[in-house]
Amino acid sequence: MTIDVFSATGQKGKQLTLPASLFGADVNFGLMHQAVVRQQSGRRQSPAHVLTRSEVSGSTKKLFTQKHTGRARRGDVRSPTLRGGGKAFGPRNVKNFEKDMPKKMRHAALRSCLSLQAGKGTIMGLESFGDAIKTKTLVELLGKMSIKEVRNVLIVSKGVQKSLVLSARNVPGVTVVPASYLNPEAVLHARSIVFLTDAIDEADRLFGKKHVTARTGKVAAKKEEKIDAPKAKKAPAKKPAAKKKATSKKSA
Repeated sequence: MTIDVFSATGQKGKQLTLPASLFGADVNFGLMHQAVVRQQSGRRQSPAHVLTRSEVSGSTKKLFTQKHTGRARRGDVRSPTLRGGGKAFGPRNVKNFEKDMPKKMRHAALRSCLSLQAGKGTIMGLESFGDAIKTKTLVELLGKMSIKEVRNVLIVSKGVQKSLVLSARNVPGVTVVPASYLNPEAVLHARSIVFLTDAIDEADRLFGKKHVTARTGKVAAKKEEKIDAPKAKKAPAKKPAAKKKATSKKSA
């Protein structure tokens, strides 16, 4: 799979072949959904909060005696049955909505998202971006890259490039992230994804599948050596049998 690569001035240059280890994975919609839900749950908050009877301000003195009054038993004024008292079984802000997901599944979900976007043709390349901090220059560059509507544009750089971040922060529809901060939600939400050429190699180094297969291949080779080693040993040579001594027959 190839993409168009543009120069810093917006001119279309050579084409670049995307690595299959990152952009050639099978699309797994269930895994992508699980990764996006995990990411959104991590940002979820619980602002609703009420005070219990132990947190409400008020006296702890018993209002009247327990018996011999003919009335119902009554505690202090903090009781939930009284107006101004604490709330029983109310919402609390201590809820934790975070979800856990193994690292291999997270990387597989990201590869699935990138492969889906690559199949749609929304990924393009950029050789470099200058050191000048200019929002107008960035908007003109995106227009020359056939991005007619600057809306939900994701730019991926190798690291934190200050000139690119400052030039794009005042454009509502543009988001700049380093390659190490790629996430499924940002990839799926983008209508156009612009990869700097060095960012593709960085993302492939971090999230590519070929590193996992190489590691398992080494382990498999070691196991084969251990299994084949006993077969290569030679059988020990047999010792020659000892000769029997001749015995003389006694005369009758």
